Amino acid sequence: MYISLQDMFKIGIGPSSSHTVGPMRAARRFLLELPEGTLQQAARVQVELFGSLAHTGVGHGTDRAVLMGLCGEIPDDVDTDSIPGRVQAIQTQQRIALMGQYTVPFDPAQDLLFNFVDELPLHTNGMRFRLWNEQRQLLAERELYSIGGGFVVDAEEHFVGSARGAEVEVPYPFATMQELLELAERAQRPISDLLMANEVALHGHDSTIDFIQRIQQLMLDGVARGMRAQGVLPGVLQVPRRARGMAEQLMAAPLAAGEASMSWVSAWAIAMNEENAAGGRVVTAPTNGAAGVLPAVLRYFTERHGQAAEAVQRFFLVAAAVGGLCKRNASISGAEVGCQGEVGSAAAMAAAGLAAALGASNARIENAAEIALEHHLGMTCDPIAGLVQVPCIERNAMGAVKAINACSMALLGTGVHMVSLDQAIATMRETGRDMQSRYKETSLGGLAVTFSVRQVDC
Repeated sequence: MYISLQDMFKIGIGPSSSHTVGPMRAARRFLLELPEGTLQQAARVQVELFGSLAHTGVGHGTDRAVLMGLCGEIPDDVDTDSIPGRVQAIQTQQRIALMGQYTVPFDPAQDLLFNFVDELPLHTNGMRFRLWNEQRQLLAERELYSIGGGFVVDAEEHFVGSARGAEVEVPYPFATMQELLELAERAQRPISDLLMANEVALHGHDSTIDFIQRIQQLMLDGVARGMRAQGVLPGVLQVPRRARGMAEQLMAAPLAAGEASMSWVSAWAIAMNEENAAGGRVVTAPTNGAAGVLPAVLRYFTERHGQAAEAVQRFFLVAAAVGGLCKRNASISGAEVGCQGEVGSAAAMAAAGLAAALGASNARIENAAEIALEHHLGMTCDPIAGLVQVPCIERNAMGAVKAINACSMALLGTGVHMVSLDQAIATMRETGRDMQSRYKETSLGGLAVTFSVRQVDC
């Protein structure tokens, strides 16, 4: 299945694409795809969360996301400021309006279940939805999976990787980076040209350009909001926002040019991920947990080279292609392969995108992505207290700096290198399979257990 630019980049809310964006979409999808007339008979709905969704669901906002999805909301345009009050009303009144129209009793203690024991067969981020009528007859039951980056699939779609699993025709289909490079070599064109041709075939030229401009602006706006914000992030850790303070220090005591550049990149990445941790609107790139890497590298590029439309288009087209390969041939889900699949994939996307924006050769673009991914292999996903804050926010800063460094090394080379991007992606997949589940977004291992929340003076 071809994963397009508009598949890879989704507009959603924090703090997690797999635990917030995906479950909201899944809950709404369950209701939308019921047989005609079924929803009108509903008298009770129940949602059961499994695996990583159960273990870190509260910290990741999965419970709130499911409730909003049942109400018919989508992450793209839900009013984030209204969510706390609406959730409180559901809990207090013990009633919920399915799709905003059909009100039924809803007791979160009985109707929103966290199953810490079992897992559904196809992915750790599994959800089971059930609907009953007044006679307590089961009207519908369905299992859906949030597989990272806001993607939601059922059992039939699981191995396809895109909504509904429909095959699409593009002029330049590829399943590996090697195939894409060979297509570009035969066409004697940059890979970004081929990728644009695919997007135009799927969505049209104007829609593609409009989408790129929209996500570019959302990313840069998110960084700017994060740089202005102050206060403490939600949750038991009471993590203070740092991006604004970092910026003030950088402006007060300028550093040498190179050192200052990387310090600003870190601040921008932290700003974006603090917005994500606060439940703000972000672009999954490829996930919410890694949503700070690409915006920081994009800001780095635009600060130095301006916002030339064609260069920015190359940045996003190539980044999306690399992310699609990571998803297709390994995973972008922290619950499946650890943080190497989130920040590692994001760094590879950003490195390749930056190289493309700078006009690098196809070989150097591939090399940049490989270098960035290679040096994230084996990274665990171990969020303290189940919150997408520590160490997640700083990991975005490290991923952004690594992406720029990887691009620099690739541009200084010839494009010839020993390990290919396809091999690095395959290694990420196998490493994720070998990794114990406690290191994959369950908060049952790593920093999540060696650090005690009791150490925090709340």
